[in-house]
Amino acid sequence: METFFQLIISGLTLGSIYGLIGLGFTLIFRASKIINFAQGEFVMLGGVITACLIKSGFPYFISAIIAISIVIAVGMLFQLLVLRPIKDAPLLILIMITVGGSIFISNTTGIVLNTLPQALPPFIKMPPIILSGIVISSQTIWVWVATALLLIILYIIAKYTIIGKAIEASAEDSLGAALLGINQNLMMMLAFGISGAIGAIAGIFVTPIFFIKYNSGIILGLKGFVGAIVGGWGKYSGAILGGILIGVAESLSLAFISAGYKDAVIFGILLVILSIRPKGILGSTEMDERL
Repeated sequence: METFFQLIISGLTLGSIYGLIGLGFTLIFRASKIINFAQGEFVMLGGVITACLIKSGFPYFISAIIAISIVIAVGMLFQLLVLRPIKDAPLLILIMITVGGSIFISNTTGIVLNTLPQALPPFIKMPPIILSGIVISSQTIWVWVATALLLIILYIIAKYTIIGKAIEASAEDSLGAALLGINQNLMMMLAFGISGAIGAIAGIFVTPIFFIKYNSGIILGLKGFVGAIVGGWGKYSGAILGGILIGVAESLSLAFISAGYKDAVIFGILLVILSIRPKGILGSTEMDERL
């Protein structure tokens, strides 16, 4: 039982990371109706840039702030230079552009920085918490806290701030939003910037747990995307729930099935959930009930 609960703890930690990635997917979808498959690369950039800066002699906190700022800029520039000029293109074209952007960012990172796996030390070296033989590391607690805080912050932004309402209004009714004086281009760019920040934070939290390198964003992004679908596409809470379920399933499959089948288990869960409940676990029948 101790082993089982230890696996659950590991799955909750990994699932929280997937949930953070799913939050980025959800934010962009709610803001622009686009599925941004470059979200995984935002995660990769956050971890890789932070690790490289620390190796160059920068303090941990300063490295993280610089990395988050760079990824925010990358997200905003991606929307400004790549997506905005073709914003009226068919949805499938826009999605494929994000796939191309993902590949470009990944390969460019490998060339500019390096292709070697990167690691980060824990944020604060603290003794782990041991409960009945179950070990909970300080890094795990940081991940849980960050996930909860970001979910709350996004909920507050979307529900109670002018910027959050303007972002979603631009996606729901672009003409009506324009008539109300909302700068839709600015709102979309802000959404991609916030999404970049979320991805970078996820990358900084995941890198102390396992190695990350220039091509890690693809699989991380896919798992975050699967989590967002399983939990309830378009809902912030659904992204977190789905990510946690995917993380726990992956952790258990590593122990009780085989490491070679862990990804098959995750996508098998996706197929089962979609066949039983196509809208996801928390998906509502009303499209407007998305929180």
